Amino acid sequence: MKKKAILSLVFALFLTALFTGAGFAGTLSEIVKRGELRVAVQSGAAPYAFVDRNGEHAGSMIDFTKGMADAMGVKLKVLDFDWDGLIPALLSGKADILAADMTPTPKRALKISFTDPWIEVQPCVFTSTKKDYQTLEDVNKPEVTVGVLLGSTGETIAKKYLPNAKIKSYKGGGRMIVQALIAGHVDAGVNDDLAVLTVLPDFPPDSIRLLDKRLGQGKDPLAFAIRHESVNLWQWINLYFSTIRGNGEYDKNISYWLEGTEWKKDH
Repeated sequence: MKKKAILSLVFALFLTALFTGAGFAGTLSEIVKRGELRVAVQSGAAPYAFVDRNGEHAGSMIDFTKGMADAMGVKLKVLDFDWDGLIPALLSGKADILAADMTPTPKRALKISFTDPWIEVQPCVFTSTKKDYQTLEDVNKPEVTVGVLLGSTGETIAKKYLPNAKIKSYKGGGRMIVQALIAGHVDAGVNDDLAVLTVLPDFPPDSIRLLDKRLGQGKDPLAFAIRHESVNLWQWINLYFSTIRGNGEYDKNISYWLEGTEWKKDH
């Protein structure tokens, strides 16, 4: 409780400074005035954001944005969209923040602004244990169908590193690609390794495996996003993450949602 009180005080002082400053304007003031933080998520993407068995929104990014709303002294409103509807929802003003496992790219940054990354992941190729693929060359063949998420970085990477394979795009969360693989609709899939590893416990044991070789030149950052004009909100979100990294709340979130499976019993 003491930590929460200190966190609220820090952000209250931050908001006061902004309100009294000559340059205060834009999304942050609108959020505080309306008393509601509107967040666009893709709810089929456990453990990042999903609807649990009680019909409640849950996940790592849901908890982060709940913390943001509490620190602002406003209510949280979670808005569900398919992946390809997230950026339009933000640009149209339906949402103040885009909270998804999205990688900042120059192309996306032409439309929206990204906060500092909150975590890093690495794209991977995964397949059924019944397949004998061992290398990227084994997958990069015309007779191999690779599942990806429509509009995702994984889709772009798959087309770049597996140009000879047949790419099949799906709308929804990463779980859909694993389901397609189990059903035999695709021979392999491409997604970030964390997204794959966290859903594997929901499927038959030893049914899915990751290829040892990862895609890309290194790890990819994931970040929240706001509209270009929401400069004060961008600064505020970065301050929020800096604060919770310092008080341990960030580590608690990552440990519970992304490094363990205890959340499956609770949700």
